[in-house]
Amino acid sequence: MEHRSIFKWSDALSSASLRYSRAPARCLGQQDVQLQAADGVTVYGDFFPPPGEPRGTILLFHQSRSNRGEYATITPDLVKAGYNVLVIDQRAGGAAWNRLNLTAQGAAQEATQPGESYYLKALADLEAALDYAAKRPTRPIIAWGSGYSASLAFLLAASHPELVGGVLAFSPAESFAATSIHNAATKVKCPVFVTSSPDPGEVGDAKRLLDAVPAGTKTQFVPQHGLSGSATMRREANPRGAAEYWTAVNAFLASIGKKPAA
Repeated sequence: MEHRSIFKWSDALSSASLRYSRAPARCLGQQDVQLQAADGVTVYGDFFPPPGEPRGTILLFHQSRSNRGEYATITPDLVKAGYNVLVIDQRAGGAAWNRLNLTAQGAAQEATQPGESYYLKALADLEAALDYAAKRPTRPIIAWGSGYSASLAFLLAASHPELVGGVLAFSPAESFAATSIHNAATKVKCPVFVTSSPDPGEVGDAKRLLDAVPAGTKTQFVPQHGLSGSATMRREANPRGAAEYWTAVNAFLASIGKKPAA
């Protein structure tokens, strides 16, 4: 199978990260968290509880060269809709959105060994986030990935079918030669939503992975306008297309019994 790189940014995405960087407004009850990955790396993140009874927990994972700032204008809508939200810095990331990636800084030695294994090791960071959420009673736990972490979300869900209750994958692809995301997709038991930019290559990559998921709640949204990864949900970065992405995401969340985001 041909492997498409999910480790590079398009010019449009690079421009958006520079123009629309914004620190998230602190929410009531927001908690700074430090998690411990299985290999000892400290994973930094933010936990946002909703004002009332939570309807689920969403784990937000960024794409390459990025950090939790990717979700600065996405998180408030999800919290407002009633979700616990945990957003982390993964070790495979960078200083996009005019923000430092604290996990990557702490794991700087790994960054000197770039390549596929560098991104695969970030699965331990996703595992740490899932472990944090699993210690709370709220279900479902929904894994939301962007770029390379969208692919890792399939690995996470396949390994923990008893914990992961939904997957949203923004621009996933079969890009790891050492690990088959397609094979992982065949083991996913929960509802899955995939989307991408309108690029035919990205659309095709997402479709192939979704097709591998066993029968169940499966959704692919093909947009008219958009960017690679979760940044396409940012209204200021994707003014022509963000609304249609939100509509599709809301419908998916409703299909698994959750209240739509604003």
